[in-house]
Amino acid sequence: MTLGDKPLNLLDEPEIRRLLEDGVQESKIIDYKRRLPGPSDLEKREFLRDVTSFANASGGHLVYGIAEENGVPVRIPGLSGIDPDQEILRLDSMVQTGIAPRIPGISMRAVPLKGKRFVIIIRIPKSWASPHMITKGSSKFYSRNSAGKYPLDVFEIRTAFNVFGAAAERMKSFRAEALARIVAGEMPAAVGAGPKMALAIVPLGAFEPASRFDVSAIVQRYRSGKGTLPLPLTGLFSGWRYNFDGLLTYDDRGSYAQVYGSGIVEAVDSFVLGNSGPGKAISGVRYEEALLEALPRYTRVQEDLGVEPPLFATLTLLGVKGCFIQVEGLEAAEEIQIDRDALLVPEIMIEGFDYDAEEVLRPAFDAVWRAAGWERSMNYDSKGRWIER
Repeated sequence: MTLGDKPLNLLDEPEIRRLLEDGVQESKIIDYKRRLPGPSDLEKREFLRDVTSFANASGGHLVYGIAEENGVPVRIPGLSGIDPDQEILRLDSMVQTGIAPRIPGISMRAVPLKGKRFVIIIRIPKSWASPHMITKGSSKFYSRNSAGKYPLDVFEIRTAFNVFGAAAERMKSFRAEALARIVAGEMPAAVGAGPKMALAIVPLGAFEPASRFDVSAIVQRYRSGKGTLPLPLTGLFSGWRYNFDGLLTYDDRGSYAQVYGSGIVEAVDSFVLGNSGPGKAISGVRYEEALLEALPRYTRVQEDLGVEPPLFATLTLLGVKGCFIQVEGLEAAEEIQIDRDALLVPEIMIEGFDYDAEEVLRPAFDAVWRAAGWERSMNYDSKGRWIER
């Protein structure tokens, strides 16, 4: 048994007791602690060493409230006399202020035990923004092996930086190649000839050779009524099929969504932009609404597949030279037209699966509106909330 077999919010006391019953030893991916780190600087640094060592290696779990001997769990005394929510806030604050760069995707949960006791579990993903350094009283890098954590040497630090840079470059190459296929008309489903938009959600770990997911699990969940297919940006689909890259859904009006075996989700659409308004008008509401509804659908599919964050969302508009954005109730600046055929919006990082789509996509929307002469997306109020006009 491993704690990674289930979502963190579904772990309960029987799952914790199985660690003891199965004799699950401490390893590269799990570490037991009898008690929580205290307020001293020494204990805080030790906690941060543990967290960064997991992130800089293969990821794993810190489990507080389990006693071990020689790395084998022997008792589950739990944590008593604590406010678990306050303790999680304290631990999260230490992580956020004591590590650079920030580690995306860390999650924590207090699992209740009998007798008003708790076990606190911290799930640390393998980080693709590594290496991470402790900034509180010790500028050092740590990683893990089967014997526990250890400080990285100069060569290992240099290698870690190079790995992250190579992954980022492969992500950019994927985007360029995907857009080239769209421009050349080499797509798995038919789309129209007019303006198009392409949304891709790319896990940074998608380019690791071992990063492969069983897309048939999406269909199985759909057929059992426990999940949904990754619908095209129209929100409807005419059909679906497996293909060489993974799983495809499509809308015959000119829209499709492709789930790759690497965990990438890509959606291409010519219907929403092409039917937004008269002539070369793009509805300032409709395309944003479609993207706000689609992004959570796609990341939910990725979460169900077991994809690890961070994720990078990329939005591209093609064939939009001469178009302008039209807003009901506001005067359209028809004389200010988009001056280029392709708008490649900068990548946006999504640190974990608990996010606000309106907040995540706002920079992308602002960039598109500025290309059409507006200051920002006019669908957000002064407090940054999306409002449908």
